Amino acid sequence: MNGPTPDPLDPDSELHPEVATDLITLPDTPLTDAAIQLLKPVVSLSVFNHSIRTYLFARLVAARRELAAGHDYDDELLFTACAMHDIGVASDGPHIQRFEVEGADRAAAFLVGHGRSAADADEVWQAIALHTSSGIAERRGPLCLLVREGVALDFGGPIGNAYADALSDEQADTVHAAYPRLDMVRSLTDAIVAHAAKSPKNGPRYTLPGELLRERQTYGRTRLEHDCSSSRWDD
Repeated sequence: MNGPTPDPLDPDSELHPEVATDLITLPDTPLTDAAIQLLKPVVSLSVFNHSIRTYLFARLVAARRELAAGHDYDDELLFTACAMHDIGVASDGPHIQRFEVEGADRAAAFLVGHGRSAADADEVWQAIALHTSSGIAERRGPLCLLVREGVALDFGGPIGNAYADALSDEQADTVHAAYPRLDMVRSLTDAIVAHAAKSPKNGPRYTLPGELLRERQTYGRTRLEHDCSSSRWDD
């Protein structure tokens, strides 16, 4: 007699091969495909993998909070916001303002250009612009919360650990096998610092990019990198 179908988003489910496949399956729509095609050539593979893991982990947070795609949030918008949340450090960007804002502007323009409403674009804009703003993003609706917590899970604790139990070690191993970390924290910090150094507007004092730049220039290493070296993922 067959038992219940395992849920790939349940951290307590045994990861049979088909369940593992479901865990790392990405949405396949013209919009999400276009987002990948835009993102992949302009960021490092490390940052690309981080962006995709953010989406996969955000879905686990949604499941833990009993938020349903199509009812509580739009999965296309969640994917786009997660995939593009660091596109502000892209090699082909204008590099004239904070990377969070630059990425939010680019994602919003992308969505409008692909037929999504101005309201949808603004929702994604907020999620990306606020993803480094702990204590604010979590209170600006499901999309902002899910992007922020997906990012936090991929950092393994130092920027937030509210939903650590939404992700089992077995699930994490499956995701990391498909999208390896590739020294993500250093790679992303390098990109943010390089972007912030281009203009004072890119890294104002007391913002994340401004503080990462200041710490790198002063100490040679950021506190974020130090803290992540003893995080859940040891990077």
